Amino acid sequence: MNLIQRRLSAVGLVLASYLLLWSVSAPAEVLVTIGQNFTGSTYGTDSLALPADANGAIGPQHFVEFINGSFAVYNKTNGQNVKRISDLKFWSNSGVVLSTSDGVTDPRIIYDPTVQRWFASMVDFDAGAASDPTLEANDFLLAVSATSDPRGAWHGFLFEADPDTGTFADFPTLGVDSNAVYLSGDMYHGESNPIGPSLVSFPKADLLAATPTIANLTWFGVMTYGQRGDVLQPAICFDGSTSGKIVATSDIGNDSNPHSNLVSFAIQNAGGPGATLSLTAVIPTAAWVVPDSPYLPAPSFHPIQPDGTDTLQANEARFSAKVYSVAGVLYAVHNTELNGRIAIQWYRIRAADNSLLESGTIADPDLDLFFPSIAANAYGVVVIGFNGCSLNTFISCYAMVGQTASGVTTFGNRLLLQASTLDYHDFYEQLGLNETSRWGDYSATSVDASNPNHFWTIQMYATDSQDYGSVWSTQITELVTTPLVSLAIAPAGANVVVSWPSGFTNYHLQSATNLPPTDWSDVGLVPQTNANQLVVQLPVSAGSQFFRLKE
Repeated sequence: MNLIQRRLSAVGLVLASYLLLWSVSAPAEVLVTIGQNFTGSTYGTDSLALPADANGAIGPQHFVEFINGSFAVYNKTNGQNVKRISDLKFWSNSGVVLSTSDGVTDPRIIYDPTVQRWFASMVDFDAGAASDPTLEANDFLLAVSATSDPRGAWHGFLFEADPDTGTFADFPTLGVDSNAVYLSGDMYHGESNPIGPSLVSFPKADLLAATPTIANLTWFGVMTYGQRGDVLQPAICFDGSTSGKIVATSDIGNDSNPHSNLVSFAIQNAGGPGATLSLTAVIPTAAWVVPDSPYLPAPSFHPIQPDGTDTLQANEARFSAKVYSVAGVLYAVHNTELNGRIAIQWYRIRAADNSLLESGTIADPDLDLFFPSIAANAYGVVVIGFNGCSLNTFISCYAMVGQTASGVTTFGNRLLLQASTLDYHDFYEQLGLNETSRWGDYSATSVDASNPNHFWTIQMYATDSQDYGSVWSTQITELVTTPLVSLAIAPAGANVVVSWPSGFTNYHLQSATNLPPTDWSDVGLVPQTNANQLVVQLPVSAGSQFFRLKE
């Protein structure tokens, strides 16, 4: 048997197949450069929040940073700050009326290119509460922009997070697809008494109406962690390949024991009132160990800094950042522990049947890696942004870029986006009011709709302040990727399957029967999309047959 694989600069890959076939694919070799890379907000100057909850999204002309304390808009071509208001002012401008004692927290923002609108959310809390504010009922806040320009008008809503029993919504998450917008909260009655996850869906058409409304929302109540998972992440999907998908870990971990399995379900008929939930599917995974828990004293896999302290609060195993759905594949990431270091666990899940297509661990023998976020595009490019630090490295901003080819995702080297120059100890730890310093509670990575091979990520790093000592700043980075088009071939019974990433729709498959080819012919079959791949299935030829992709 003779099997040939050859790369041509102009025409992609050439593969030969005979009656007896091997499975073959080209290695992913996505190229990446750093584009815009600038500091966003800084503690004490732009916000007094601890932590910042580094969060943002990219739109047609702007990157919007929505963090605790600040709503800021930057020109994406030069990083210039073109608008900044407080988070409270943002909600006031959108028409939401808050009590004078209310604070707001846990911002999320998404730009939806299919309707050219922004969606944003937070929760409120009683900042003047004499006791634990999580003993009080609170509200969800949801807003939709009037246009694609985030500097313009927004329409906001405030509604009780738990209209049934008045529990407190913490750590809200936000998702959107072609049918609906979704909000979830982790519900509490007192800081040490978590109840379970909640979930709300809003018909998207209602929010896009001339007069937006949430009258037809569906409230699914407060569910149990065992029933629906721990911290729900509604998926973001812009290509119509999934609808209403929710992903969660089976347990974010209140102990240092190993945990495993993801859970997934779907909100059905969310485009109108009376949406329903599908059954919960359990997705078997390898076990993970919770790298840090608010219920365990330090040290419990807290990141270590060059001054030898391990008082920095990282994350447990929740999906703290957005879940992306692309061509029917869900991309998600959370923290784990490996060999005594905080590491990153990532997943690719086929949404149609909740099958785990692939997972992997990103770890470093020296660095703790924490607060990861993930995004992917139709070309098979995957970007994970995160923080890292060690005894030898101050908290820094990093990213890793990979590409999926023939079902295998290969990541390149770790990219340094911004380095800190000092250890981080927040204001409360410096005053001795807390034993630890808050960091996070999440980061965000998004795909540029104007060019899906451009990704944007927002992280935090430590900077110096004359007034406050070490403080946080946010770093906003554009990653420009150049994916490699790869052609794969594999046997399937009496047929051969030829596939390539679904983003390369401008390429078409050709075949020839001799080498070197003298006459290429178009393969007339229409490719089918399967797990982020364009797939053509052909009968195995009795003789040699060669394939190429041509643009």
